[in-house]
Amino acid sequence: MLTRILKQRFAVSFTIILLLSAESAGGWGFFAHERINRLAVFCLPPEMLVLYKPHLEYLRVHATDPDKRRYVVAAEAPRHYLDIDLLDQPPYRQIPRSWQEAVARYGADSLQRNGILPWHLEKIMFMLTKAFRERDQQRILQLSAEAGHYVADAHVPLHACSNHNGQFTGQTGIHGLWESRIPELLADAEFDYWAGKAHYIGDWRAFVWQIVTSSGLAADTVLKKEKWLCEQTPPAQRYAYEIRNGVLTRTYAEGYTKAYHRLLNGMTARRMKQSIAAVAACWYTAWVNAGQPSLQELHHTSLTESELQEFEQLQQRWTEGRMLGRTE
Repeated sequence: MLTRILKQRFAVSFTIILLLSAESAGGWGFFAHERINRLAVFCLPPEMLVLYKPHLEYLRVHATDPDKRRYVVAAEAPRHYLDIDLLDQPPYRQIPRSWQEAVARYGADSLQRNGILPWHLEKIMFMLTKAFRERDQQRILQLSAEAGHYVADAHVPLHACSNHNGQFTGQTGIHGLWESRIPELLADAEFDYWAGKAHYIGDWRAFVWQIVTSSGLAADTVLKKEKWLCEQTPPAQRYAYEIRNGVLTRTYAEGYTKAYHRLLNGMTARRMKQSIAAVAACWYTAWVNAGQPSLQELHHTSLTESELQEFEQLQQRWTEGRMLGRTE
């Protein structure tokens, strides 16, 4: 009897550990990524809404595909971050903006270790523009959904910091607290989501680097504010247990989460809103650069059998698999 009880307690503890790890495993967290893509659609002009609004659910669901791909492709992880503090000192102006120049300075292997997010966003813009020019509906939608993910990741301070989950400062779990717990608890009730009309970005490279460097500069505040709050708060008040999908889960307590949000003066809300505006601007800029083609006259308007199978396999590997490369 005692042995059975101990086994049950171990199983519960192990499940809790797994769930805490899962909370910090992705970009903004699935909730926020889906919200950002969905809300960015309403910033678009009518000429783009004819395509994007009817496929709003696709853009929402597939907003998290890049995170799921991290369970399948080892090379996926570096596309989500840049450990900018390992490449330069604030204000981070000495990092070559050109990929070729960055490789010449740091080496390709070093960049793959420390992240390639801003350079990958240049590639994504090129591919999305090409899809618009070719009037390939499914390619437009796929790349739009995934571009939304990477653009949103660039707005997360801990995606531009080598201490990305507080692992060097005794703050393991802060990644999930900032980008998942705060939005899930507060966003729909308190955040101002309206980001205005989509605007054209004349210099996409400069725009991306402004976002990434500002994230890197904000990382210190993200870490220091939580460290101070942690030191003022007893452990019993920092964490709480909730039932999620029938499983007991340890997470950050509601009071602690709200106190952290206040200490940050609404940083998560501001950067989520900025993400929505930037995602809409990304889509709009690619469309304009492609010559503003009519989105009512497209081909490849439905997924092929092989494309459907690829998505199903991605879902299965994400559900059953283990994340490859760095976890957040």
